[in-house]
Amino acid sequence: MKQPKIILASSSQTRKDLMNRLRLEYTCISPDIDESPCGETHADDLAKRLAFAKAQLIAQQNPQAIVIGSDQVAWREHAPHDFIGKPLNFENAKAQLTANSGKTVFFSTALSVQCIEKGFEHTLIDHYQVKFRNLTQLEIERYIELDKPFHCAGSFKCESLGISLFEKMIGQDQTTLMGLPMIQLCQILRQLELQIP
Repeated sequence: MKQPKIILASSSQTRKDLMNRLRLEYTCISPDIDESPCGETHADDLAKRLAFAKAQLIAQQNPQAIVIGSDQVAWREHAPHDFIGKPLNFENAKAQLTANSGKTVFFSTALSVQCIEKGFEHTLIDHYQVKFRNLTQLEIERYIELDKPFHCAGSFKCESLGISLFEKMIGQDQTTLMGLPMIQLCQILRQLELQIP
């Protein structure tokens, strides 16, 4: 049986690396959408809207394909409305990690899988938490120089040296923290009759 076309609606290298684990043929198309909040008061709502919009845009252009969209919003304890974005430069990363020091940072990661031809749409949210240890300014600056986490919400790469910043990690699936909840994705793809493994 021929595998249906699969599209990852992302340009993220980390998400590509996660998809590669499944050993499925897929292509990547980066959706051009505005990721600014639209009045959302909780990170869950923003992440779900963006993941859905990314998948929907690409699915409309490719109605026979299974399209996978994902988005992640970070926030600090007691402030789910105060979203932590991508730092994009050294100074912002330094400020984010200084604010994260000694705190728990929460990650709302949304996944949306859509296939117009099959009339299929499944969008969900998964959560992960990271407790940062108390960081010195020297550690923060050295970390940023080495890992350059400028396109990562929260200013770290958990799959790289970012792990050294943590006191503990809390959650069911570490790939949720990396931006694509793989356990949930596998369950959805099996519903679409893909063989995994």
